[in-house]
Amino acid sequence: MAAATQMSSLPSGLAICTTAPDILYLPELVFGGLVWTLVASTLVSPANPQGWVMFVSVFCFVMTLLWLILFACGVHKNSSAWAAADFIYHLIAVVFYLSASVILAYVTINMKVFSAVNNYYQIDISAVVFSHIATLLYFIHCILSAMRWKSF
Repeated sequence: MAAATQMSSLPSGLAICTTAPDILYLPELVFGGLVWTLVASTLVSPANPQGWVMFVSVFCFVMTLLWLILFACGVHKNSSAWAAADFIYHLIAVVFYLSASVILAYVTINMKVFSAVNNYYQIDISAVVFSHIATLLYFIHCILSAMRWKSF
């Protein structure tokens, strides 16, 4: 029963570093930043799919940082509307990152198949792995945010 009570309140301040869904903000920022950095450092041969991956990684990085700052400052005032907004944002982030991860994996596979010498292949593989980890983190955060929103 204590876990349900803890899930029904939105933390603020340093408490966001100790609660179940909100502790995932920092790993989301780290892995999202890694995806952003790795994709930016490679050769962008098919510009359109890689552009989508860059948009998703930068957008989610900036929005997650803003969301973290808003929760840390206590702007939410412990309302169910903020819990719903948290769930909706993470749902959008999951859909965006899933699409970007699949596109990035597809482009990386094609780069290996169609080019005999590709100096960026290991960097692209790392970006694919970190992109899938970021997708998983956003998915877990989305599920935990939905549970918190429903407990309000």
